[in-house]
Amino acid sequence: MSTSNQNTEPGAHITWVPDLIYADGRFRRDVGLTCDARGRVVALSPMSLLRTLTGGEPREGETHDITISDRYLATRFVRLRNRALLPGMVNAHSHAFQRVIRGRTEYRSPAASDSFWTWREMMYRAAARLSPEDIYDASRMAFMEMMLTGVTSVGEFHYLHRAPEGAAYDEANLLAKEVVRAARDVGLRIALLRVAYARSGYATPPNERQRRFIESDPAEFIRNAEALDDDLARAEASNGDGAEAPRRAWAGVAPHSVRAVPVEYARAVAEFARGRALCVHMHVAEQPAEVAACVEETGFTPVALLADSGILDSRFTGVHAVHVTPEETEALAAAGATVCACPTTERNLGDGVVPADEMFARGVRVALGTDSHAQIDLLEDARELEYHLRLQKLRRNVLAPPAAAGGADGEDRETHDEASQLPALAARLFDCATVAGAHSIGAGAGQLAPGRAADFFTIDLEDPSVAGAAEDDLLPAIVFSMARTALRETAVGGRLVVSEGRHPAQEEVVARFSSLQRKLWGR
Repeated sequence: MSTSNQNTEPGAHITWVPDLIYADGRFRRDVGLTCDARGRVVALSPMSLLRTLTGGEPREGETHDITISDRYLATRFVRLRNRALLPGMVNAHSHAFQRVIRGRTEYRSPAASDSFWTWREMMYRAAARLSPEDIYDASRMAFMEMMLTGVTSVGEFHYLHRAPEGAAYDEANLLAKEVVRAARDVGLRIALLRVAYARSGYATPPNERQRRFIESDPAEFIRNAEALDDDLARAEASNGDGAEAPRRAWAGVAPHSVRAVPVEYARAVAEFARGRALCVHMHVAEQPAEVAACVEETGFTPVALLADSGILDSRFTGVHAVHVTPEETEALAAAGATVCACPTTERNLGDGVVPADEMFARGVRVALGTDSHAQIDLLEDARELEYHLRLQKLRRNVLAPPAAAGGADGEDRETHDEASQLPALAARLFDCATVAGAHSIGAGAGQLAPGRAADFFTIDLEDPSVAGAAEDDLLPAIVFSMARTALRETAVGGRLVVSEGRHPAQEEVVARFSSLQRKLWGR
């Protein structure tokens, strides 16, 4: 690294200088994050070296010419005082339109027992009433809320394809593109996971409430998915960021579930995805009834069926995977597949508890999603992944890595070395919200490392919920205890989108969403 007196690209590069930066599994003090004009991380640079090269303490907004790893650039310095900076989180499973039913299912239905299946009726009611512009407004609200909570990329599991009466739009991907437009307009990266949905279930009559979802012919689905992939790729190529810039919007595919997609259809979708290097997501074993129906139809449990059909691989993500056997977990591990847990939704719907301990023990990567958006807070999902298991197993620190959690003989042992145990557990959970999610949806994000997307969020170190935490216990304080009031900035591609806890379009987004809610529900 060196400096020069000649300016080359003033303002094209930015070096963010918070009090602390989380990278390589620890907080680092006195480090700057340098980002290039394409939105990538160039380097994490020790400020002591930068002070030497710039002849003193770089001042706010001041531009200096420096060379980093043989690259000559001009960088502007921006100080983030009383802030810790962390990589942006990745929400690997979202149904954005379901934001409109938040709070509207929390009552006892006339059914004998409320469950996932009774909850679906309210979801169907909302899905049937949304126009393309309504879907845009609902999605923009959900995506803005994600950004306010430190999420910078989302995997949108999108299954609204047709008009309310079931007819195809002239543009088959009209609704998908409205969702992508919403993400772009609030500054969020998006993997639009186009959902294949062929039927109501095995030996189940067609459900009129699902007619917006259905594309019964796999050739039709593949043709539409291919068109979406091509259109998003062309839009990326023309956005002016350059071919090396991290993608803002891209496509993936998602056979909805074994109940909604026959295995031959799912196999055709998976083969199409492999040909285009697209990620494949699928709801898997969310409910016992789903597992029982799969066994009745095929003789296999869901994961076993997918493994037998050659659908599982390293680009596959099984969403939920609540009711899986140890053998199925082994199959997921052998394929290099990912599981996306959605603890807030799974708790809200009474789905059950994801056996994340068994998954970690077998080397299965676990990502996180906010799913139905009963609450949008990926750190809450991270802590619930652990807390649900504590309630189930009646012990603490269930997901702590083995070296910290127990003895060599596998028996649990009480440890008084909290400094070694809690950060390891918090780091594992935070990786679920960042690194694992980025892998799941194919985002070049989730870590602050050279060449990765310069996506990050900051927290106020003086917020009451984390105040007083030392560097060694700050990550546990963030993962387990931090209030959302502590989140202050969110940046995508090295540029701030959320500043001082507010999004620049927040007033308009909220107003339009409130108007939509009044239209839908009459109050």
